[in-house]
Amino acid sequence: MNITLYGISVWILPLITAITFHEAAHGFVAHHFGDNTAWERGRVTFNPLKHIDPFGTIVMPAMLLLAHSPFLFGYAKPVPVNFRALRNPRLDMVWVALAGPATNIALALVAAAAFHVVDFLPPDAGQWVADNLKNALVINVVLAIFNMLPIPPLDGGRVAVGLLPRVLAAPLARLEPFGMLILIGLLILLPLAGSQLGLNLDVISAILRNVTGYVIQLLLVLTGNA
Repeated sequence: MNITLYGISVWILPLITAITFHEAAHGFVAHHFGDNTAWERGRVTFNPLKHIDPFGTIVMPAMLLLAHSPFLFGYAKPVPVNFRALRNPRLDMVWVALAGPATNIALALVAAAAFHVVDFLPPDAGQWVADNLKNALVINVVLAIFNMLPIPPLDGGRVAVGLLPRVLAAPLARLEPFGMLILIGLLILLPLAGSQLGLNLDVISAILRNVTGYVIQLLLVLTGNA
């Protein structure tokens, strides 16, 4: 894969914006509901330098792009949240968790709407802006959908813990230390094992791709682009 400055420029800006706004949204909402942890550590900000994780934000997505991965994944330094400091810990945890994916969907909606501006720009600038907007649309929707998987510590897992009856929420919450291992197993190891057995076990990625496609199409329809 040929990496060019142009290629980097149309991927890095949408990726950093998506991850920065996602993490900042968690901090803003946590602060609103009474937890000042992120505020006191300077993480309630749209300054990307406060949120970037060198490996998760830059190296890992670049490696996936180089490997022609069907699914792009990245992450930032998680915003620290002390859920016990929230005024209503179980319910407020749901709002804090939802803030990140909701912000990504809002950014994707803005990107889709901004396609209408491209025709008014000079051709070269218009192409660069269009590529940025296309990538912003895809990255933000992928980030939102992926994070809503009901596996702690992903946002969807925390939403599930906050909404499920305690008899179900407690064992789900205990999975949090193993969440990343579970994700690696479901997204990488299980498909690899299936390929050795002649089976297609890439179920989670397929579901994520389909849902992402539907959401992108919906946003394009809502903004008059389809």
